[in-house]
Amino acid sequence: MNLSGSKSEYVDSILCGDSWTLAETLPADFVQSIVTSPPYFGQRIYASEEELRQWEFGQETTSKEYVEKLVCLFAKLRPCLKENGTLWLNLGDAYREGQLLGVPWRTALALQDDGWLLRSEIIWNKPNAMPSSVRNRPTTSHEHIFLFSKAADYFYNADAIREPHVTFTEQSRMRGGRNHFGKRNGTPESGKNGGSHNLHDGRWDQAFHPLGRNKRTVWDIPVGKFRDAHFAVYPPILVETCVLASTSEEDLILDPFLGSGTTAVVARQHRRRYLGIELVPEYVDMAKTRIGNTQQALL
Repeated sequence: MNLSGSKSEYVDSILCGDSWTLAETLPADFVQSIVTSPPYFGQRIYASEEELRQWEFGQETTSKEYVEKLVCLFAKLRPCLKENGTLWLNLGDAYREGQLLGVPWRTALALQDDGWLLRSEIIWNKPNAMPSSVRNRPTTSHEHIFLFSKAADYFYNADAIREPHVTFTEQSRMRGGRNHFGKRNGTPESGKNGGSHNLHDGRWDQAFHPLGRNKRTVWDIPVGKFRDAHFAVYPPILVETCVLASTSEEDLILDPFLGSGTTAVVARQHRRRYLGIELVPEYVDMAKTRIGNTQQALL
């Protein structure tokens, strides 16, 4: 990774402080992807009284103020992102006075209005979501992940995150299932694709990518847990998917809400570089320990 002296000091490092302030000090055009999960609006923050006085984000009076702060932060971070770079943003929603606020989508649309290109909405489905005592609505078991790009032409490696084909497996729900595989005229039902002879007379197995099907927009991933943290962490496999899709080896990944260091740990596991920003010193120490253990495991 060839960086000038002013940029190299930020590689594989954690900055302790406020993201909005530190964002203005970062060099331009050196981050390939931002992968982050900010504190959610209205969620409980586990920190000392002194830290809570500093940490106001997520404790705003209104969701509108929360969204505006996030838009401001990513506007400050946009110059440090390469022109073909991406932003992966994981957000959960919140209720106030019996109403779902729609914070993730309010944020996504506000970022879009601010010039970010909204490329995909992903649903993170949690098979092990916490049970709920609510009786007047379904229990929430998902969060949102949004993929933004800085420009229309951005780096995205679809092959790195392909998933297994389903069509010709036991999981297939189409009529005839695997019995169509490798057979001429082996379409699942009459009139498929409006009777296209190219499809009806072709080999279905030859139309499927050998590495698997394109990644879908619903990701079934169990909730993450790190025993030394006093809060839920987003799972490494979720971060891994974003990292592999949006970066190559030696690329730099930024997380402006590093927390216990999951993004940095995954980055190092896949031979990427990281830059984290974290306000709470206790979490900075925690992240450094986790990253150090990861480095040792790679030796």
